[in-house]
Amino acid sequence: MSMPDNRPPTDAPPDFAEGFPEPDPEQWRRLVAKVLRRSGAEIGPDEAAPELRLAHTTYDGITVRPLYVPGDDLDSGYPGLPPFTRGGRPEGAVAHGWDVRQRHAHPDPAVTRRAVLADLENGVTSLWLVAGPAGVPPDAVPDVLADVHLDFAPVTLEAGGAYAAAADALLAAHAERGVPPSAVRSGLGIDPIGTAARTGERADVRDAAAFAADRAAGRPELLLMTADATPYHDAGGSEAQELGAAVATGVEYLRALTAAGLPLADAAARLEFRFAATADQFLTIAKLRAARAMWHRVTEVCGLPERHRAMRLHAVTSAAMMTRRDPYVNMLRTTLAAFAAGVAGADAVTVRPFDDALGLPDDFARRIARNTQTLLLEEAHVARVADPAGGSFYVERLTAELYAKGWAYLQRLEAAGGAAAALSSGLVAEDLREMWQRRRADLAHRRTPLTGVSEFPDLAEPAVRREPAPDVPAAAPALPRHRYAEEYEALRDRSDAHLAATGERPRVFLATLGPVADHTARATFAANLFRAGGLEPVEAGALDGPTAAAAAFSDSGARVACICSSDAVYAEHAAATAEALRGAGAERVLIAGRPDAGRAQAVDGAVTAGGDVLSLLTGLADFLEVAA
Repeated sequence: MSMPDNRPPTDAPPDFAEGFPEPDPEQWRRLVAKVLRRSGAEIGPDEAAPELRLAHTTYDGITVRPLYVPGDDLDSGYPGLPPFTRGGRPEGAVAHGWDVRQRHAHPDPAVTRRAVLADLENGVTSLWLVAGPAGVPPDAVPDVLADVHLDFAPVTLEAGGAYAAAADALLAAHAERGVPPSAVRSGLGIDPIGTAARTGERADVRDAAAFAADRAAGRPELLLMTADATPYHDAGGSEAQELGAAVATGVEYLRALTAAGLPLADAAARLEFRFAATADQFLTIAKLRAARAMWHRVTEVCGLPERHRAMRLHAVTSAAMMTRRDPYVNMLRTTLAAFAAGVAGADAVTVRPFDDALGLPDDFARRIARNTQTLLLEEAHVARVADPAGGSFYVERLTAELYAKGWAYLQRLEAAGGAAAALSSGLVAEDLREMWQRRRADLAHRRTPLTGVSEFPDLAEPAVRREPAPDVPAAAPALPRHRYAEEYEALRDRSDAHLAATGERPRVFLATLGPVADHTARATFAANLFRAGGLEPVEAGALDGPTAAAAAFSDSGARVACICSSDAVYAEHAAATAEALRGAGAERVLIAGRPDAGRAQAVDGAVTAGGDVLSLLTGLADFLEVAA
């Protein structure tokens, strides 16, 4: 019995869109306005762009719109071709994936040697080795690398001011292992400007470049200097500031290396750029694409042929976004960041272990970090397509706008005398301070949420402890190193100390008036907010009025109360409840939600969405005498 042939005729493929009207932007805008009006927004009939009510602005002043369409006439070229926006190689990472580079900074050479071997045996393809005060002693570098096949696994150094001793030790290790000078593919990682940003030391670019040029002789594959943008990112900088500072540093190193005798093309080939990758995947993708386009323009102006204009790019997951509280969430952050770095075409990617903010990582954290990249490469197949973000109207427009902003900041630094001069004059520090204040305000008001810290914290989470990382004090005023969670975590530390000293955490009583349907939403919001500062909410269930609230408060052991209910219940009971709570011993009474003028007079403050949460929580901690 034959089966019926249900295939469509081959000469007339079906048109599934037949009969549907052709959409256009104006039709979409009308629908947007209609939905916004339903949500309570006042949209006038003549408002030309109601969708901008859904837009947001980045720290660089770029408006991110809710819809991007063709018509921008942007041309990013092809992967591996100028302006290299779409990657430095035509094949991208399709053939072999990107370089999986793991960072090692444990000061004990024996521990680092074991960790290095474990990484290389389990998927890591190159090493990032910290030497000097923040890592292993420079003279221990050969011992740390004793088990490494240096002809297969390149090593990039980070040695700060100890670059000379560390570099010579690394090159000696290659020689001892019988690696010919022509086959040395490691990197010295010399970065005097980045070191100055971290430590406040003077950036001696000329001497560093002269040393690098001398070690380059006979080693055509040896990378010499690293233009590291992460100090600016860690100080709170924006994407454009990170771009401008990195490229300005690269320009300064290019000048110094050529002055030391290297040909321009050779000098350009010896540089590597390092950028932070964050959980904001689209900004990360656009930033790395813009970086390559900026360097292409620099090298084009310098007169380099096209084949010498590609940027060598190393992306490392952001240290600023890492949290000490609920650190396992960092696995999710770093996965998103590594995904974005890979999609953006980074040549090498480093994933920080989830416990990076706590100190020196343990073996489990290192394993998860390297397996994150293995999963992205081998299971998610992120590298199977060259420039998977190419052609996205959003990504292409965001890339172009970040390029323009980053180029403007590069020009600002060049006008100040270059990256080193702008850093030593304080110009860079002031720019970053202003940007951090804006970023901090968003964190304080929870416009930038931190999962597990400012949102959905768990006061009962088991503490995760690690061996402290080496503390390298700055020799002079240096760029600060911020983490976005630092102020919330300081409040949590105060709460932990209070718990250790008294046996209980500082408490806030929630006066939940009326039935569950009336108070649940605001009580949940308030409890989440108080926990973010280490304050334990005491919930009493449904309370039928001021007298019940006062009685429950008396049994709570709290000194502060927060009234939680609906506007309708507030209108009837808020003022009387506040008075009853004070009569029961409450020293401070708050209300969840924005009170009207009458209720505002009855309470000491409000717990509101969009308010300055950090100031509120810090004030309560001070009031409750939670030791700093």
